[in-house]
Amino acid sequence: MSNDQITTFIDRHTNGWNRRDSAALCGDHAEGGVIVSPMFGRVEGRSQICGTYVALFGVFPDWQIRFDRPIVDGNRVAVSFSVTATQQGDFMGLEGTGKRCEFEGISLFELDAGLLILEERRFYDFTGLLTQLGVLRVRPPR
Repeated sequence: MSNDQITTFIDRHTNGWNRRDSAALCGDHAEGGVIVSPMFGRVEGRSQICGTYVALFGVFPDWQIRFDRPIVDGNRVAVSFSVTATQQGDFMGLEGTGKRCEFEGISLFELDAGLLILEERRFYDFTGLLTQLGVLRVRPPR
């Protein structure tokens, strides 16, 4: 697979995110794919992965993501992202607050020959996200 093919895949994947199209996003994962993320832990299998997208967009119905240009090494891809979203649904025991959150992170992908995601690892400031939503409270620095 070429860098151009991978960039095209990332662009398509980004469009799925920003349309909040769970089916399209799910279709980007291999049947036995894996996602590891702070929000959902380790999720295995396409059907389980689909459930995470549905749940996420139920909580954050206006989710918007921007992926930067990917860094490609064979079938492995690193791409930084930034997200803005508003919490409308229940999240970690907290009813919808209407609070807007913003955070940045990175996703690491391993792709198969058909450009399906075998594994995705997401890294972002989950503590900062929880603080923005009011799940956690922090003291101001002294």
